[in-house]
Amino acid sequence: MRLRLVGPVAALVLSAGWFCYAPGSASAAADNAAGGGGPYKLLRSQKVGGEGPFDYVYADSDGRKLYVPRGDRVSVFDLDTLKPLAEIPGAAGARGVAVDPASGHGFCSSKPLVMWDTKTLKTIKTIDVDGAPDGIFFEPMTKHVFVFSHRAPNATVIDPKGGNVVGTVDLGGAPEQAASDGKGRMYVAIEDKDDVAVVDLKALKVLAHYDLAGKGGGPAGLAMDAKNGVIFACCRKPQNMVALSAKDGSVIAALPIGAGSDGALFNPHTGEAFSSQRDGTLTVVKETAPGQFAVEQTVQTRAGAKTCTLDSKTDQIYLITADRAPAADGGQGGRRGQMVPGSFTILVVGKEGA
Repeated sequence: MRLRLVGPVAALVLSAGWFCYAPGSASAAADNAAGGGGPYKLLRSQKVGGEGPFDYVYADSDGRKLYVPRGDRVSVFDLDTLKPLAEIPGAAGARGVAVDPASGHGFCSSKPLVMWDTKTLKTIKTIDVDGAPDGIFFEPMTKHVFVFSHRAPNATVIDPKGGNVVGTVDLGGAPEQAASDGKGRMYVAIEDKDDVAVVDLKALKVLAHYDLAGKGGGPAGLAMDAKNGVIFACCRKPQNMVALSAKDGSVIAALPIGAGSDGALFNPHTGEAFSSQRDGTLTVVKETAPGQFAVEQTVQTRAGAKTCTLDSKTDQIYLITADRAPAADGGQGGRRGQMVPGSFTILVVGKEGA
């Protein structure tokens, strides 16, 4: 799921549709029309530039900051204006960010981990960990930060107050995104096993693996409706959002999504689950009746906008992408073209006028 910058390119093929949309432009209007007439629109497309790979994006709603790891650093933006605030250096292999609002400490899943003060944006310390840090998750009940790795240890647990390693968890596979019920259980998408691991947060042990029963495979995005006990696993093969019972793992529904899901979220204010896809779509799913779900809308975003994050204060969704030139071999074997320098862009999706 890593995007690599492999060098400068000379041109961008506009016919691919990979260009920035100014608010209110004809292209933005066309994208919104493609959203199926639902409530969500592409409200803003802000080209911010900056070179380097990117993966996860993280909104600190309380601190009003947007964090974007860029391979060797973390770029920080004002969440409201998208103006650049700072660059946090020393984050080799930076992939994701998590923030503990109580301690005011931020963390990047890099090697070593970087820990900073979220007010001053100054580095406090670095933390040596084993494995290959990838995803990262702040769990609100335990107030611990979980750093995920596709190789052992699958999860390293950090106390965010002092930045100390307090344990590890063997998840039995390659973890991607995680969610918590706030009551002592964490659920983790296990990409290479086509299941969801259920973790006892006090014992730091896996209690069960919920199989996706062939309804979805290669789960990457994962979100949870904690109030109603529903897990949403967003998969690539088949391309489905699979709704599971958090209680026993039984499959409730499987709904079609776009290609290349790599991020998911649930908004408790609206009762909607979202999956962001590499093909430039954002799928919105809503419970229409008890235990029944439907795709409410497919919002056109931009190619490559595969991860997403929620601003819980405004209910707006942030995604990130960049333009790419055509692959030299025409895209055979799933290869992608080079990133266009200076094209990195932040997208904002929300309800118009909300």
